[in-house]
Amino acid sequence: MTQRGPEASEATALYVFAACRAPDPATVTGLPGVTDEQPVRTLPFGPLTAVVQSVRAADFTDEAWQARLADERELERYARAHHAVVSAVAARCPTVPLPLATLYHDEDRAREALARESDRFETALRRIAHHAEWGVKVYAPESPAAPAPTCTAPAAAPSAPAERTRPAPGAGLAYLNRKRGVQEMRERRQEEAARTAEAVDAELQALATAFRRLRPHGPQVPGERRVQVLNATYLVAEHRAGELARLTEVLRSRTGAEIELSGPWVPYSFVGEV
Repeated sequence: MTQRGPEASEATALYVFAACRAPDPATVTGLPGVTDEQPVRTLPFGPLTAVVQSVRAADFTDEAWQARLADERELERYARAHHAVVSAVAARCPTVPLPLATLYHDEDRAREALARESDRFETALRRIAHHAEWGVKVYAPESPAAPAPTCTAPAAAPSAPAERTRPAPGAGLAYLNRKRGVQEMRERRQEEAARTAEAVDAELQALATAFRRLRPHGPQVPGERRVQVLNATYLVAEHRAGELARLTEVLRSRTGAEIELSGPWVPYSFVGEV
């Protein structure tokens, strides 16, 4: 959004955080938003309402936003501010979050563009009403450390300084067998971990309204030996949150796997696909 002319620095744009249905205006009162220059407010469009804030257009030109994307700390600040507004509204009514830095030149253009998405917003709002998003990560039990090689007898001293020690007969075959055994054990553990992930996911799917499987993460810290075998998110009805927590405990005990449950979150993962 490039502004030109002598008054470009004073021009404003409309930042849109979310769409919802008939929120209490008090819900957004006092929210800081992404700037402290203008208050967060509501903007009706048809039967729905957008949560918006007027911002300096010069702060959101393509050049300014590209620079912000390159500054990890600044980008995180904007993302947190955006999420804080969405979370505050979602705590009071079903809310469809809009992507970070959704902007329009003015209210009329915002209403027109949002109205074209009304059917999608309505479908998403019906889907997520009285639901929350929960994240589940499953880690396979840590593999035991490989045993250190042991010697069953001390090596014999050479009979003469020039004589070289020869490997015992069959030593090479024994080494290959050990390597093969370690590889087979690793493959069995991977298969068991995959079965555990599928079993956990199947039980959680049965409880959830919708779900998404995500790409498992690699090690998060150097030297970590945990292997993530499931990274998924589930849309769960609010009245079943306690049931979800209990099921997670049962699955931990039954499988021996480490299961991390996080949430409840605003259902970001389940509003963009409708």
